Amino acid sequence: MKKTKTTRYDVSEHLRTPEEMAAYLEACIEESHGDATFIAKALGDIARARGMTQVARDTGLSRESLYKALSGERVPTLDTILKVMTALGLKLHAKAANLL
Repeated sequence: MKKTKTTRYDVSEHLRTPEEMAAYLEACIEESHGDATFIAKALGDIARARGMTQVARDTGLSRESLYKALSGERVPTLDTILKVMTALGLKLHAKAANLL
């Protein structure tokens, strides 16, 4: 029997267009149930797809601090989130929640 070789799935390899990146982030926000680290991890995936060096340059933050902030292991500041979203060409929107 032939052995099956598996590789680790990396979503950042599949995020090619700004539309795909925005759709991925929107889906992650919906699935996060308010978990900020989950959203930060999604932004990290998108940043890696775009190129972390370029995102670091565009945000004025170091690559190391971005990797830490967007690792999904800590909650980054809103300032960092906004800088990263701007660097990625994404916008943060708000809409009324249907609470009924």
